[in-house]
Amino acid sequence: MSTTSHITAADGHRLEIARAEPNGTPKGGVIILHAIYGLTDHIRGVCDTWAANGYVGIAPALFDRVGRGLVHPHTREGGNAGRQCYEALTEAMILADIAAARDAFPDSAPVIVSGFCSGGTWAWIAGAKLHRLAAQVNFYGSHVARHLYLQPRCPTILHYGDADHVVPAADIARIQAAHPACEMHVYPGAGHAYFNPEQDHYDGPAAALSLERSLAFLDRVL
Repeated sequence: MSTTSHITAADGHRLEIARAEPNGTPKGGVIILHAIYGLTDHIRGVCDTWAANGYVGIAPALFDRVGRGLVHPHTREGGNAGRQCYEALTEAMILADIAAARDAFPDSAPVIVSGFCSGGTWAWIAGAKLHRLAAQVNFYGSHVARHLYLQPRCPTILHYGDADHVVPAADIARIQAAHPACEMHVYPGAGHAYFNPEQDHYDGPAAALSLERSLAFLDRVL
């Protein structure tokens, strides 16, 4: 099970993280960036999932700069509150917190950045702007299509559902066209947040397949 601890960013901000450790020698570390709901039980569970597959999972509480321990429910009101939290943060703040999570791993460890929804957007930005990231695993990044000018510094895999109401098929096609070197998988019938069992659009088979493909991808590129 994941544990709770804290890290400090370069600007002195101290933030909470969830952390899960694998049995045996880790293959590397994964930074998990949360969606608009904050560091939820689902995201803590994702840390555990990565640990069960041989990686140290760390999920930073990016909303700690707005208010300590902010977690929003999976409702329309919760989503609106979460969007307001992200809008209150600058790119410099978020990248500083991601860099702090990266630096929590030894220099010798390959570090993967991952994220869901808005967290996927920030994984895309971090993958282009931060050094010492070995790979990116991106789950339905909500606004990647707004940042097509960015070029990932590391091998990247992206997952979307073809019934995603947040990221339309046209945007998925634009991402593929602009970044053909990125591995892309689109899941028939899967909606937005298909990986999250706490949300209505959860799709167990799509979630399992995207995890399987992500693990195979990392085995190849690391």
